[in-house]
Amino acid sequence: MLDKIKDIAQEIAPRLIEIRRHFHAHPELSGQEYQTAAYVAGVLSSCGLSVQEGIGKTGVIGELKGNGSQDRTLAIRTDMDALPIHEATSLDFVSRVPGVMHACGHDVHTTVGLGTAMILAQMCDRIDGNIRFLFQPAEEIAQGALWMVADGAMKDVDAIFGVHVFPTIPARSVGIRYGALTSAMDDLEIIIQGEAGHGARPHQAIDAIWISAQVITALQQAISRTHNPLHPLVLTIGQINGGSAPNIIADQVKMVGTVRSLHPEIRENLPSWIKGIVEGICNIYGAKCEIKYNHRLPSVQNDLNLTKIMEKAAMEALGEEQVINILEPSLGAEDFAVYLDYAPGTMFRLGIGMEDKKNYPLHHPRFELDESSIITGVITMAYSAYQYFHFH
Repeated sequence: MLDKIKDIAQEIAPRLIEIRRHFHAHPELSGQEYQTAAYVAGVLSSCGLSVQEGIGKTGVIGELKGNGSQDRTLAIRTDMDALPIHEATSLDFVSRVPGVMHACGHDVHTTVGLGTAMILAQMCDRIDGNIRFLFQPAEEIAQGALWMVADGAMKDVDAIFGVHVFPTIPARSVGIRYGALTSAMDDLEIIIQGEAGHGARPHQAIDAIWISAQVITALQQAISRTHNPLHPLVLTIGQINGGSAPNIIADQVKMVGTVRSLHPEIRENLPSWIKGIVEGICNIYGAKCEIKYNHRLPSVQNDLNLTKIMEKAAMEALGEEQVINILEPSLGAEDFAVYLDYAPGTMFRLGIGMEDKKNYPLHHPRFELDESSIITGVITMAYSAYQYFHFH
């Protein structure tokens, strides 16, 4: 079976490169993946899969029926959206859409999903269960998985596999992680309400900008003094707005940020912890505050048994030396976590690192990758899917 998968993968490799380059040149933002979805649906249909479009707004589902010897359904999820970044590479297939770029590798993810479908469709008589391919929109705004689930994408799914590219892992290798792969992600908004006044007479006003500086500093310092340093916690204020003129003391400041954590008990206490610090500082200086804390995404927790299946499949397919055990989780977030409320799952890291060029990080305007990684991803995903139904 593995030899057959590898043979087909090599046969379709030029086509997959062509597909990936098409997606890269024609990126679409979250929730606007109309052309990408139509292209995906066309490829899936040509492979003989049953296709549903418009799932989760712009998502696509492809159903592959196996030989019927098992009633289980495995989902394979790949995401399709690009980022609002102006591409600064010199690739021949550089983005043709100004200000939009596949800077997170979702063009590769989508191609890996299609390549896996193309392979397994040629050997569906050897697949004991059913495989549901989920091509998801809007991962970058953490909405697409929720949309897909709301439209029934996880109905009757028994397990789910996912993939994400990783520049620090060399091409032709994959990374496997047991347990927490990514952190939880929450949104934070803080409004400091002071009182305006003349810039030369601060004692007659309540300076919201100065108080907001105290709040930001106190939150960062308090993390190291009040939380277990072995339990990662990151709080970043990424946007701050306030004030109207250089000589007017600002009466209001609005801060917006993100909070990342790995441990559920810490995450549960974060809203009250933040509230206590912010209110305490505002009370000292006579200001008022409004705090909005929104739980966005849980942590991706890779299932033990499914990760074992994927690790074993990857070692057989690629060689043990090409399978890297990832020792630490990422504090990045991934809405693949949403699906894990409905079925166990696991996600692997696909190495894309280039040997002869600088490897820029994800979300960078000069982000590039080694395209040989596409075949590595396709073989790993296809063989892992086969092994899911045969692993004992």
